[in-house]
Amino acid sequence: MQKLLVFQSLWAMERRQPDGMEWPLEEKIRMIAEAGFDGASVDFGDPAFARRATGLLRQHGLAWQIEAFVSTVEALAPVLETARELGGTHINLLPVVRPYTLDACVPYIEGWRALAAEAGIALNIETHRNEMTTDLIFTLHLLDRFPDLRLEADLSHFLVGREFWYPVSDENHALIHRILDNAWGLQGRIGSREQIQIQIGFPQHRHWVELFLTWWEYGMRSWRRRAGPDDSLTFLCELGPREYAITGPDGYELSDRWQEAQTLKTMVRDLWARIEAEDRGAKEAP
Repeated sequence: MQKLLVFQSLWAMERRQPDGMEWPLEEKIRMIAEAGFDGASVDFGDPAFARRATGLLRQHGLAWQIEAFVSTVEALAPVLETARELGGTHINLLPVVRPYTLDACVPYIEGWRALAAEAGIALNIETHRNEMTTDLIFTLHLLDRFPDLRLEADLSHFLVGREFWYPVSDENHALIHRILDNAWGLQGRIGSREQIQIQIGFPQHRHWVELFLTWWEYGMRSWRRRAGPDDSLTFLCELGPREYAITGPDGYELSDRWQEAQTLKTMVRDLWARIEAEDRGAKEAP
């Protein structure tokens, strides 16, 4: 049976508040486990940290996905070595390189995919500002060149980058749908056309929450058609600290991101359950 795995970002557990108090790693992972998440994302750039974090996650019976910030083909090799040692659902590669042309992207994409295939580890390329995938149209041209490219879809970056008017036009929905049709992982952040991360519980933001739920529903349905019968889709709650989070004049955030992450987890699980029930009903219908 296909499953949804809802992860919490360890980066999103950073507080960065004026009081300077931060939760120890052990406390962060205990909180993630007790809140009912399926796992977390772990930056494998520091192998020692990765071993410590995954060890704690394993103690709590949790899974993890691998975050990798790489700027060369060769930089992926040590991440893969650590991944072979520690495991993980997949690598989410953030391409910290900004080629000017599509042709200049080809050696990177081909090199990263070849290394991951040789290691037998699934590899997704994240959509993110200030990276190879910073622009929606450029990323769609990448898909023209690599139709089977696996993406990790963080749609908040495209919404802000393209500054979509609301309500979003059918044309722009279609562009996002093309991204989602290549998405093998979803990133959970809700933005507006002007802010990369909004407070999901504020009533004035409800229409943006509904927009992202609509996009994620499309992405889940698309993935269910493409994936195998026993595959798992990862959804990463990634409500980041400041400067992602908006702060007031006292330096404190305007909402409780940890509570919002748990609300987001419930939202997407409810969405998945509804899709699952509808698909099951369609199969059982005479």
